[in-house]
Amino acid sequence: MNSTPHYRVEQNEKTGKFEVITRRIADANIVPIPLIHPHAEYQYLNLIHDILEENQEHISRNGTTLSVFGAGMVFSLEQGLIPILTTKKMAWKTCLKELLWFIQGKTDNRILQNQDVHIWDDNASPDFLESRGLSHYTEGDLGPVYGHQWRHFNAEYKGHEADYSGKGVDQLAEIIRCLKDPTERFSRRLIMSAWNPCQLNEMALPPCHILCQFNVDSMNRLSCALYQRSGDVGLGVPFNIASYSFLTHLLAKHCGLVPHEFVYYLGNAHIYDDHVEVLKTQLMRNPFAFPRVEISVLRDNIDDYTIDDFRVLKYESYDTIRMKMRK
Repeated sequence: MNSTPHYRVEQNEKTGKFEVITRRIADANIVPIPLIHPHAEYQYLNLIHDILEENQEHISRNGTTLSVFGAGMVFSLEQGLIPILTTKKMAWKTCLKELLWFIQGKTDNRILQNQDVHIWDDNASPDFLESRGLSHYTEGDLGPVYGHQWRHFNAEYKGHEADYSGKGVDQLAEIIRCLKDPTERFSRRLIMSAWNPCQLNEMALPPCHILCQFNVDSMNRLSCALYQRSGDVGLGVPFNIASYSFLTHLLAKHCGLVPHEFVYYLGNAHIYDDHVEVLKTQLMRNPFAFPRVEISVLRDNIDDYTIDDFRVLKYESYDTIRMKMRK
């Protein structure tokens, strides 16, 4: 009989206190554990729990999933806090290297491979590119994916080795310009989109995290809201949480603002069938305190930051959980 515990944070209606509810799905035993300050990571664990409880099975493009539609989380970024999950060991340097690759507008997977980052390898393989009708691309070319859209939105794509200087719309540069302006930083139009219907068929993989919006409040605190159309909850979602939190910290540093919150919205949130059992193991783990991030320098150009400019402090986690990435 399966008695794997699942955790969720709920507020006690009588006492007003937050409690972690441990529910064993097989026998419905519920054990409340009082919490004064519920850990934000329980939002992620709650999502896993909800997907497993809903048990909505779908045959998708790349395998069988359990999924829900519509989910949200909010993570504080104050005082350097960075929501790198602790209930499994996260390869945060890999995540940060990919983010800096996006920021620089790159689309060449070989740049990542040279930094020992292999998360795009399957989507850059000849057989996968052929399945997308892109067998004419040279080795490592992923097409006009995130970096191209962030920095050269809708510029005609002529391969990863082409010079796109001054071409397309540099969405990130415009956001930085506005964030540095004492008036324009409060604009409600600080939006960066990776979803470009005109070029989807040229991309090795259409973007999953498709649109983010930045907001500055009256105390000059910077927040980021992300909408993600499709989220692999086991592998992709933890990376996306960390990546856009790093991005928000970096933009706050670069533009003289204070990091505040990362707000995360998911459309289709799914778990692949071969991830279910290991995610049940993750649900048995109580989170550690989130680490903090320090950015040691202020560069003149957003393109010039390197991984050596970042320090993640006091990251404590459980061991790695291995899962296979789907193409």
